[in-house]
Amino acid sequence: MTTILSAQGLTKNYGDVVAVNNVTLDVKEGALFGLLGPNGSGKTTMIKMLTGQVRPTGGSATVLDLDVIKEPVAVRDRVGIIPEQETPPSFLTSMEYLRFVGAVRRIQDLDAKSDFWFDFLEFRDKKNVLCKDLSRGTRQKLMFAQAFIHEPALALIDEPLINFDPIMQDLVKDYLADYTKKGRTIFISTHILEVAEEVCSEFAILHKGNLLHTGPVAELTGRGEHLPQFFLSLVRKDRHV
Repeated sequence: MTTILSAQGLTKNYGDVVAVNNVTLDVKEGALFGLLGPNGSGKTTMIKMLTGQVRPTGGSATVLDLDVIKEPVAVRDRVGIIPEQETPPSFLTSMEYLRFVGAVRRIQDLDAKSDFWFDFLEFRDKKNVLCKDLSRGTRQKLMFAQAFIHEPALALIDEPLINFDPIMQDLVKDYLADYTKKGRTIFISTHILEVAEEVCSEFAILHKGNLLHTGPVAELTGRGEHLPQFFLSLVRKDRHV
C-alpha cells in the first residue's frame, strides 16, 4: 500500500528540552493511525511538525509526497487539520468561517457542503451565531467540519473526541471509520486508550518524546492483549529506565 505519511528521525528541541526525539514511522493509505501517549509526551508537537506549523530540529518528514520543511504551506493546503485547542475566529459566525475556509481551499458548492455538516453534526441552529458565543462542543463541531469539508486524502486530528458528548462521539467514530474505508487516511493523537483500541487500525506509543512501539491493533488483540494494558506496561517500564 502507498505510504501517505513518513517521518524519519524526526526531532524537536525547545532549548534543552527534547519534545520529540528521533521518531521514525510510516502511515499507509487507508489507515486510521493513532499516536498515543500521556500528556506532554510530544503528540501535539508531532502533529505540528507533520503539518508544517513547527519546523523540526532534526530529521525529515513527507506528507502526501510533500516535504514538510520545504513545502509547509502546500502540506496544509492538502490535508485536513483539527488542532488541540479549537480556535475558530471569534468575530465570524459559523457559516462565515466555513465560507472563509471554502475561499482559501477553493471549494466548489460550498453552501451545500456546509449544509451537510450543519445537519450531520446537528448544529444548524448555530449557523449564524458568532464563534465567540459557541459552546466548546459546538466549536469542536465547527473545527471538525472545516477539516473535512474539502474531503482531504489525509486528516490529522489532535484529540478528536475530547469535547463531544457520548452521542456525538459515537457519530464521529463511525464517520472516521467510514472515511478510511473509502481509501482516505486519518492520523489522530489521543490519550484516550479505549477509543484508540476501538477505532484505530494501527498505533504508535510516544513517551517523553521517544517512540516506544508501533504496529497494528489487530496484532495485540490477536494474542489476547488489550491496548490500554499494553500501553500502561510499556510506559511504566519506560518511566523506570
